[in-house]
Amino acid sequence: MQLSDIDIKQALESGDITINDFDEARLQPASYDVLLGYEFMIFNNHKFECIDPKKPIHNFMEKVVLSSPDEYFVIHPGQFILGVTKDYFGCNEKYACQIMGKSSLARYGLIVHTTAGFIDPGNRLNATLEFVNTNTVPIRLYPEMKIAQIAFYELKTPAQNPYGTSSLGSKYYDSRGVQASDMHKNFEDKL
Repeated sequence: MQLSDIDIKQALESGDITINDFDEARLQPASYDVLLGYEFMIFNNHKFECIDPKKPIHNFMEKVVLSSPDEYFVIHPGQFILGVTKDYFGCNEKYACQIMGKSSLARYGLIVHTTAGFIDPGNRLNATLEFVNTNTVPIRLYPEMKIAQIAFYELKTPAQNPYGTSSLGSKYYDSRGVQASDMHKNFEDKL
């Protein structure tokens, strides 16, 4: 069951979900608007031949940190970048969360998350977003602009093994900044 605005406020009060610095003005009928943070990561394409999922990519990415909401990051047509939410949010083992793009930005051709919009029960974080500009013109991204919306779902039963437990190898648990892929760790675990 998806939570309504009333349900979201009740779940915040009970501590079942977390939204740091909650702002009721951003509460929608069944979602909450989250803001873009100040950190981005871009690929330095000239440094490598291809992405190999078995190897770390951190050395092939550059972090860009903006210092004020008046600055902006330009995402060019066809470009893929990572960004992060300013908002820290999540849920306990009784809920899950979904990040969705905003229709106003989708109408610019901006994809806010290419596929990874699901937040597992038990995780709380500043979510890394995967942006793609599908338009033919560049788009400016400003820190603290409304960038996405999150919806919360109550599970039929609480998760037995929530995200963050040691047996899961939860690579992005409690992430606080933009974070490159740690896919290579999936291969390391099998060695």
